[in-house]
Amino acid sequence: MLVLSRKPGQKVVIPSIDAVIEVLEIKGNTVRLGIKAPRHVSVVREELLQKMEAEIPSIDDDNSVLV
Repeated sequence: MLVLSRKPGQKVVIPSIDAVIEVLEIKGNTVRLGIKAPRHVSVVREELLQKMEAEIPSIDDDNSVLV
């Protein structure tokens, strides 16, 4: 994991996916980020991704759907 320190207005660029993450604001222990990325790049908050994954049925080894 890469750990960076940034101030409001500073950016992190990920050129391989043409994405830019900008620190917009810091208030207490909350950081607001702006993310620019191509439409084909999914950007999802971790807690929403976990919820989506929990709602998708699992498939076992014999390809039957488990509910």
